[in-house]
This record gives sequence, C-alpha cells and structure tokens, in this order.
Amino acid sequence: MHIVVCIKQVPDAKNVRIDPDTHTLVRQGVESIVNPFDLFAVEAALKIKDASNARITVITMGPPQAEEALRDVLSRGVDDAVLLSDRAFAGSDTWATSTVLAAAIRKLGNVDLIFCGKQAIDGDTAQVGPETATMLDIPYATFVKKIESLDERHLKVTRQTDEGVEVWKVPMPALITVIKEMGEPRMPSLRHKMRAKKAEISVWGAADLGLDHEAVGLSGSYTQVVRVFSPSRRGNRVMIQGSVEEQVEELYKLLKEAKVPGL
Repeated sequence: MHIVVCIKQVPDAKNVRIDPDTHTLVRQGVESIVNPFDLFAVEAALKIKDASNARITVITMGPPQAEEALRDVLSRGVDDAVLLSDRAFAGSDTWATSTVLAAAIRKLGNVDLIFCGKQAIDGDTAQVGPETATMLDIPYATFVKKIESLDERHLKVTRQTDEGVEVWKVPMPALITVIKEMGEPRMPSLRHKMRAKKAEISVWGAADLGLDHEAVGLSGSYTQVVRVFSPSRRGNRVMIQGSVEEQVEELYKLLKEAKVPGL
C-alpha cells in the first residue's frame, strides 16, 4: 500500500506578528513549524505502516526552506519526501495549491490513500484536502477521528461532526482529513533522524508536473488575501455574576437592550 501525506510549513502561532503597514503576516525571523494538524495525519499514516508493509511519501508545497518540514516528518518514520517548489507557485490560494498537490500525486502514481490535516493554522480554511480529492476524482472523508478498518478496497472511518459522530465506509483510493483525536504524534527517533539528515529530497516544479504557469500561483487563484489584521480591543466588557438562572436573565436583558435581532 502506498500512502501520501500532504503537509504544510507554517509560522509558529506563538510568534505571529502582523506588519502594521502592509497588514500581512511577518514571516521573516519567525520560526516555522510543521502544521500541527498535519502531524496527526503523519501519525495516522505511520500507524498503518506499523501494522502492514505500507510505504509513506510526504509532500509539501513551499519555498526551499520547507525542506526542513519534510526532514522533520522523515525523522518520525516516513519513507520518502517530495518538495513542490517553484516561483510560479507563489501566491497560490487553496484552489491553486490543490492543483499542484493533485498533479504531484498523479505523478507519484499508484497511490492508495492520502492523508491531510483537517486545516492549516495559518489559513484555517479546511479546503485543500477536499479540493485535492475533487481534482483527483476520488472519494474523501473529512474530520476523521479514527480508522475502524482498512483493506485493499475500502476504508471504514469515524467522523466527528457538530451533531455527534458518523461511521463511513469509503472506497479506495481515497483522501481523508484527520483531527487530533487520531492520536498523539510520535517523537523523532535517533535512527530516523540520522536517515532524515542524509535523505535526498526530490524537488518538483511546474514543468515537472506538467502545469501551465497560468494555472498556479496568483494567476491560477480565484481568491486573494487583501489584508490580515488583529481585531481591535474593546473596552465595554460586562461581567455577569450570580446563579446560572440570574446570569441567563441578566444576559437576556443586556441582549434585548442592545436590540439583538430575534429578542
């Protein structure tokens, strides 16, 4: 079985700063990490590898320094890594990113299962996984918390929803996005660290993937981030105290005074 895990290198959320002039994220001098949700996806793939003879390839799209993220997951037990890096990819939105990832997965060939984290902490869109599956014309399941069973033809998973849980049986090949309940990511081992340090990482650009420059990057994006900003602080906070019944009554009174629709 061949498993592909899609990961992303993101700024460490503890050190996120916003440029007051450009209103964009300041990335220079900010530590980058593997998107935390993607590490849950890596762990899900590794659990399958532990129980079978599965081979895992991890891919990421980003600048040359994104190689660090690939070596991180290689040190956890992943077999191979591919960096998708090209100036033509700069400025890609979720659609253009999914276009690149889908092209890379097609190039790898004979992929049985694709794992993604549920979302990236820098964008929080949760769109790339489903969009990639759609471009590959394969079924997908999102917000998966547990793999119940797996064989060569089907995957049975439990999904977390706002209403509870759902159990799905998905034909393979398939793509799933996972949540943290999938399991705590394992730490890198010394043996895998040594291998990751020496591993050769393939680098594929637009030409390698057979992609037109107009289909990726800003040209291939349907959306653009105009600016990023922190919400302004508000000073009119109200602390409600008392019993639950008294707090509810007071909250209702305040909302009604504020003329909230429906009250």
